[in-house]
Amino acid sequence: MGRKEENIKRARDIMDNPEFIRNIGTAAHIDHGKTTFSDNLIAGAGMMSEELAGEQLVMDFDEQEQERGITIDSAALSMVHEYEEDDYLINLFDTPGHVDFGGDVTRAMRAIDGAVVVVDAVESVMPQTETVIRQALREKGKPILFINKVDRLINEVKIGPDEMQQKFFKIIREVNELIRKYAPNDELAEEWQVSPDDGTVAFGSALYNWAVSIPWIQQTGYSMEHVYNRLENDEVRELIKECPLADVMLNIVVKHMPPPDEAQKYRIPHIWRGDPESEYGQSLVNCDEQGPLSFMVTKIVMDEHAGEVAVGRMFSGQIERGQQVYISGVAGEHRIQDVGVMVGADRVNVDSVDAGNLAAVVGLDEAIAGSTVTEEKEVEPFERIVHVSEPVVTVSVEAKNVAELPKLVKALRSVSKADPSIQVSIDQETGENLMSGMGELHLEVTEHRIKEEHGIEIQTSEPIVVYRESISEATPEFEGRSPNRHNRLFFEVEPLEPEVMEAIREGELPDGKIRDQDEKEVREVLTELGWERDDARSVSWIEGTNMFIDDTKGVQYLYETMDLVMEGFQEAMDGGPRADEPCMGLKVRLKDAKLHEDAIHRGPSQTIPAVRNAIFGAMTAVGVDLLEPRQKVYVNVPQDIMGDVTRELQQRRSTIAEIESEGESVVVNAEAPVDEMFGFSAAIRSATGGRALWSTEQAGFAPVPANLLDEITTEIRERKGMKPDVPTPVDFQV
Repeated sequence: MGRKEENIKRARDIMDNPEFIRNIGTAAHIDHGKTTFSDNLIAGAGMMSEELAGEQLVMDFDEQEQERGITIDSAALSMVHEYEEDDYLINLFDTPGHVDFGGDVTRAMRAIDGAVVVVDAVESVMPQTETVIRQALREKGKPILFINKVDRLINEVKIGPDEMQQKFFKIIREVNELIRKYAPNDELAEEWQVSPDDGTVAFGSALYNWAVSIPWIQQTGYSMEHVYNRLENDEVRELIKECPLADVMLNIVVKHMPPPDEAQKYRIPHIWRGDPESEYGQSLVNCDEQGPLSFMVTKIVMDEHAGEVAVGRMFSGQIERGQQVYISGVAGEHRIQDVGVMVGADRVNVDSVDAGNLAAVVGLDEAIAGSTVTEEKEVEPFERIVHVSEPVVTVSVEAKNVAELPKLVKALRSVSKADPSIQVSIDQETGENLMSGMGELHLEVTEHRIKEEHGIEIQTSEPIVVYRESISEATPEFEGRSPNRHNRLFFEVEPLEPEVMEAIREGELPDGKIRDQDEKEVREVLTELGWERDDARSVSWIEGTNMFIDDTKGVQYLYETMDLVMEGFQEAMDGGPRADEPCMGLKVRLKDAKLHEDAIHRGPSQTIPAVRNAIFGAMTAVGVDLLEPRQKVYVNVPQDIMGDVTRELQQRRSTIAEIESEGESVVVNAEAPVDEMFGFSAAIRSATGGRALWSTEQAGFAPVPANLLDEITTEIRERKGMKPDVPTPVDFQV
């Protein structure tokens, strides 16, 4: 039996004992070395050849990942590590670092209990480092720190031991500041601080497969000075034997990361809103393998033989082949066809998977990333997974062969299930299939998948930006009438406070209909943010970052009509009056309604247009703003060509926030509209001869400059086949 097969057998023996399980993920800025780090852990655990670690990229098994040299998908892998004479099962998620694939990081964090934050010793803490720490802490994942590429400080930057130590202290301080900033509470903010002294920080080189920590130094007697001398004298092979990365890091993981039964005690109340005292709630909190089944899907992967495979976390019970299960939000029962564990691209079938483990399940074709799978029908699902950013770039997708259109629709549905950061819709006017994603690269990668995995030849339009519509002041009350004039609804609209929008984005407020069990929590959050209690109690629906407030009292027939009123509200929020772009940051108030006594006269074709007309009429009365998505841009470049970079940025309507010197190079921090950043990669490479390193981060939305508002509006309306003139309040008076 090979070492890999032997390890899988050992893994099976541990799976039913949560005390000996650790669920971890890597988290880092792009190119800081996560995947090479993961590969070497795998090699050290005997799951791949040590010679190929860092080159084979077991975790980057996707063809595009190997072509582009970046991680696109999170990949799961299980391995066994011996620590103090006991075997431990380590379930590892390797995650992407590129901003376009941040959604995958967020979903992976739901499945794990701790994150190894990897930071490049030369580049230090970067924008995406902050984002991934925030993502981990939002899911109550405990961080530990690995400072990578230490050899570069000696070989490239050529600094001495004292300067190197100062560099380390700076990185540790910055990471701890981020932990304090984003920790879910003050207690964890202090408890989860990382420190070399307690062994939650390690230093090393993933590429050259060595690492050290203070406990390892105390245990082996190898000092940092010894490590420095080894590197300076080019004695890396000796260093690998003395301080193998896998042993050092997996020891830290076992000692400092919580086992699932411990982690679920504080994570479950954070990610599940059900009754913790119920049988189901107690099973979740205690990670009880004898309890009712609770499996959360965090990823869908395509298998050429098995089809869709749902990968995720077992929080309670046991999942096994042949089991009949329910998927949250999907009608009917589903039968589990196969259960396994993931080893990079391979899925190894097992008889069953217990609570506290990661599982790969076949037979859940209706599931999406975020689905809760249970044996009981009416069970409170897990909280939705809150993504840090939202889709801002769209392309239209057509099948080159018209006969393949049904196949294309199925493929689009499949990619959006596998990656909920991809949104798919049909343009009602043109019939085009529209696909929206986080950025140019995100869409390019998804297009490639449709072609390769689904075998469909497609053509796509040039990418276009998705704007948002909003208002900057409260509107007067506006009356919306139904086409038959028998129903009248009166609305006011005002801007939603930024702190409330942030609470929605952070998942502190639920989305969709406010259910009875949500009312108290919504009221508490909003009153803490300064709302009057009556207003907080009257919130009926949250759609995106828009709120519907029912301000009415005792209106006849409103209760029976409210579902249609909500449909009208949702429809209005999907596309505003200026350019049919999604609305953002609106507080929509229903003030009064006069409804026909006969239900046949207040059906969907009457109520929905009345609601939409009232909301749009109110918005146009004060003027509708168009908001454009923006990105923070960070460019690291040698000082002598800094001018080429600033020139390129200024041509793209960028504002340069600051320019920092770092040795012989400078870091330019700027902010630019996403619309102006198409083609930036090729342009900056050309302008700097390939000597610039750059990265981006989503920076929210800002109003389109007044001098460009009409031009951009006209462009969007023409593209969508709409009348060129922006509507006025008169257009919404039936």
